[in-house]
This record gives sequence, C-alpha cells and structure tokens, in this order.
Amino acid sequence: MHQCLERSGTDRPTERRWSLVRAARGLAAAGLVVAGALAVPPAALAAATKGPDTVADAAAQVMDAVVNISTSQTVAPSRSVPTPELPPGSPFEEFFEEFFKRRQQQGEDNAPRRVSSLGSGFVIDASGFIVTNNHVIADADEIFANFTDGSKLKAEVVGRDTKIDLALLKVTPEPGKPLKAVKFGNSDILRVGDWVMAIGNPFGLGGTLTVGVISARNRDINSGPYDNFLQTDAAINRGNSGGPLFNMDGDVIGINTAIISPSGGSIGIGFAVPSNTATPIIAQLKEFGEARRGWIGVRIQQVTPEIAESLSLGRPRGALVGSVTDNGPAAKGGLKAGDVVVSFDGKEVKDMRALPIIVADTPVDKEVDVVIVRKGQEQHLKLTVGRLNETEATEKAAETPEQKPDAPPPVATTKLLGVEVAELTPELRTRFKIKDELKGVVVMTVEPGSVAAERGIAPGNLIVEVNQEATGTPKQVEDRIAALKKEGRRSALLMVSDPEGQVRFTALPIE
Repeated sequence: MHQCLERSGTDRPTERRWSLVRAARGLAAAGLVVAGALAVPPAALAAATKGPDTVADAAAQVMDAVVNISTSQTVAPSRSVPTPELPPGSPFEEFFEEFFKRRQQQGEDNAPRRVSSLGSGFVIDASGFIVTNNHVIADADEIFANFTDGSKLKAEVVGRDTKIDLALLKVTPEPGKPLKAVKFGNSDILRVGDWVMAIGNPFGLGGTLTVGVISARNRDINSGPYDNFLQTDAAINRGNSGGPLFNMDGDVIGINTAIISPSGGSIGIGFAVPSNTATPIIAQLKEFGEARRGWIGVRIQQVTPEIAESLSLGRPRGALVGSVTDNGPAAKGGLKAGDVVVSFDGKEVKDMRALPIIVADTPVDKEVDVVIVRKGQEQHLKLTVGRLNETEATEKAAETPEQKPDAPPPVATTKLLGVEVAELTPELRTRFKIKDELKGVVVMTVEPGSVAAERGIAPGNLIVEVNQEATGTPKQVEDRIAALKKEGRRSALLMVSDPEGQVRFTALPIE
C-alpha cells in the first residue's frame, strides 16, 4: 500500500510530502482482542482497553495554553496559462481564444496573491513565548496567535531550527491578561502504551483534544539527521502541527509534527518531537536566536553483523568511525578511522543513528568521556565538543560517489573478493584522479553482481587497510586474506577510500 508521510500542520498548497511504503494493518481489532484474551484475564483486559476514565481535569488545566497559529504570505504571480492549441475550425477555438484573451486583459494570472495557513502552538512562558513547528510559519509575512478566549496577538519569530522543525515565537500579552503557560515533562520515562492527549487546530476547526497511547519510541522517519520521534495513535490531522502532546499529568512530552496518511486525515500513525529533544533547542533559540549543536568532526557508518564479526565486537553495536576531520575535536581527542564508538558522555551508543543525536545534544565546549573499541579492545578517550556550523557536515553515514573512469589499458592485476586490484602507480593515480597523499591498492574492476559491487566498491577506489592493517600491494592484501582464512574468519574488513580521500569500511565474505 502506497501511503504518504506529510507534515500535519498547514493547509498551504505546497505542503511538503515524503513517499513511504507501509504494510497494511494485518489484524482486525477482534483478532487482537481474542489473542489478548488467551493470556490476560477478562477483567484485566477490560481495564487495559478502557483507558482513563476521563481526561477532562487534565485538559482543563492546559487547554487555554494551546493556541491556533495563523499565517499569511504574498506569493509570486503564477505563469500565464498558454492558450490550448486546437485544430483550425474547431468549434471550441473561438471560445478558448476569447476566454484567455479576457483573462490576460483582466490580469488574473499576473497579480500577486495572499495565501493563509493554519497550525498549532502552545505557550511555555507567561511573558509570551510560544513553541510551534518551523514548517507552520515558514515563509510567512505575518503570524498571529489565536487564543481560546477569542483574543488574537501578533507574533514575531525569535528563532527557528529546521533540523528538528521547531520555531520559537514571541507575543506581547495584553495588559491585565496574563497568559496561561504549560511546562515540559520528561519524555525519556515514557513507555509504549502510556496514555497521552493531543490538543491542536485540525483542519482549522479550533481547539480540539484527542486521546491515544504512545505506540513506539525512537522512530526514524527520514526527515533529518536527528530523527527520534515518538509515535502515537492519538488522532493528529492537518493543522495539528506544532501542537502539544501531553501526558496524563498535563506536562508536554512531545510536539506534534508529522503523520502517515494516504489522504491527509489521521489513520492512527502520528509523530511528535520528544520534549527532551526539543527543550535544549528551545532554550538555545530563546537565548541565542539559533540552535547551537555539538560537533566532533567524524564521518560514521553502521556496524553490520559482518563488520561486528571482523572487529570482534560480538554483536552489532556502536558507530563505526569512517574518517576523522583534520584538527577537529575527534582528531584532537585521539579518535581514528576504524574505531567503534560505544559510549559518549556516559550515554550508550546503540547504533550509528544514536551518535549524531547524542553529540548534537551535548553542550559546546564540554569535555566528555568517549568509550571506543579499537582492534577488539575497549579504550577511554577524552575530547572537547565543538560547535556545529550549518556549512559543516554533520556526523553521517559515509557514502562513496560512483566512479566511471575510462577503460584502463592492461596492467598487472590480482583478482580477489570480487574485485581486481593493482599496485598504485603514477599513471593509475592520474587516470583515476587520485589525490597525491592517498595510499593503498587501487581497484581496477568490480565483478558485476558480486558482494563488492553490492557494497558500492567501484573502479578507482583504494583498499587502504584489511582488518585494520595497512596494505600497499596486492600481495599484502592476498596474504592478509589468507591469514584471516587460517584464523577461521568469515569476512574481511576493508577500509576503502574514494579518489578524494573519503573513506568507509565494508566487510566482504571470504570465499
């Protein structure tokens, strides 16, 4: 079933969308009840499915702090629609000519237009600070916060962060009318199955409350490098973006941001930015007008089962360092390509995706303890976190651009692991445009359909290391692979560099 992941916030015509494929819901509600009844006593099952008796008391405490965000902007005039080409003598020819001529005379296609959109937000400070999604107010000329008592205040943008889609607004309360504010709760203690309530402005209807549970945590919906969403089945629709997701104590534990929907309406899969992800960014927006994230200067990649076996990790865990930025915090702290980061500042790095989130949330200039696995042994390093600039690359998976060199003249090659390699000569360095400072064994050809081809190894790449030992000749690569076979290893870990020097690791099976 082809469905659409969309921001749940605005009714603007050019709303952003991402295409996803999701499996159809395979079990009917009745089937779920029967399955549960086999393991759970009927009384307990009834209590579990009933949910809270009421959320009216909690809702009454927070409803006045939730606002509708309305925006307007002027859009450029659209292009004039060309007159359709019709066969000469067509009975519609005269009609269309007259119609389009009249539109052009009236300037219908050339006048700027005002468009509006609607979203949600909530007050976090009685002095007038309001949180919403960045996409709710993006490109707006005017922004207004509409309160439940009917009042309407003009809002100014204090700061915005596109990476997790947050914006902080400021309004000036009317004299004698203090604003109702809500506070953030701790999203880290939420469990799957905990009850939550969402309040927002779906379809421009005004303040609307829906109730559901936390369906999942730590969701990655491919919207950015710091995806860490809460998933809920509380109904979230277009116009809910920027609105709060509350726990049953009335604390904000998420900011509603996106939904999966084939039609724009809720099907019970909504996503919210966790409060513990949002609060440090909101504090930075309030203080600096911008987000100031931590940065250590590494390129990382996923630890696959094959790589874990090659590095004697036991199981896939941590983030594999593919390369280190010269003179960056990681380099100064002693991190090297091939290290696996398993803990950062006391927080476990479960996988590659976790490290950028942890680093980004770490205060700039803080000295942290980093636990790595290097050649099968755990080591402790210390480094001082730097600041991520928008122009600098974030910690991300290393990618190798496709290389399409001209067909090389015959050279002495050795075939192994699905590739043909040769000793790097000045001629081959020139042919493949390999940087002068790079060393290794050059890949001449890759066998179509091989594991090496599937892993992205391409002609012009360099095999720099085999299982963390440098290689300079094809014979050294052969000898190292033979030694691994003798040790009973099932795969060889290769450090592969592209001609520009971007390196990554990949494990190839030893046949």
